[in-house]
Amino acid sequence: MDFIANIEEIRKRARRHIEEGAFTKDYALDRDPVVRILNDALATEYMCVLRYRFHYFMATGIHSASVAKEFFQHAQEEQDHADQLAERIKQLGGKPELHPSVIAERSHSEYREGTSLADMIREDLIAERIAIETYREMVRYFGDKDTTSRVMMEGILAKEEEHADELADLLFAVQPDTNQGSRHLYFSDETPGRTEREQVGS
Repeated sequence: MDFIANIEEIRKRARRHIEEGAFTKDYALDRDPVVRILNDALATEYMCVLRYRFHYFMATGIHSASVAKEFFQHAQEEQDHADQLAERIKQLGGKPELHPSVIAERSHSEYREGTSLADMIREDLIAERIAIETYREMVRYFGDKDTTSRVMMEGILAKEEEHADELADLLFAVQPDTNQGSRHLYFSDETPGRTEREQVGS
């Protein structure tokens, strides 16, 4: 039994629909929702690029040199993710949505500047955690029906998890109020049932 059941029909379709590029008849998902989902991820990545770049330029304090270097590297990696997403959207016959108002509206994470070095780290960590959860959902959505998009999102997800781990480590080394010393990761509004005094004393 031949692996390809009807190669002649496939050849004919390839010629008839040449303008479709990489998109073929056997694509198992509805293309329009896929393009919307990928554009949401694209907006999220560009929001992260902007936030990381801002933090890179505005980082100050005793720890700022090493932390700013981390911000810069993360910004470059988020830009690479955005490029991958835009290319995939184009492959599927869609249009990468790069208008600033669209990016602001569709990004999963928010543009939060932060008021101190530690606050910047915290806002970036929150954004990474949001991306991790939503990108995992995307991976499950693509599953075996769009393995190219799934593998791409798995690679992006792995890098976001790495970013989150690095930022969490930085929070152990930076005192949120004074930018000095060290403390545990959690903030008073993130540990239900514990007062700020109890946390500082722990």
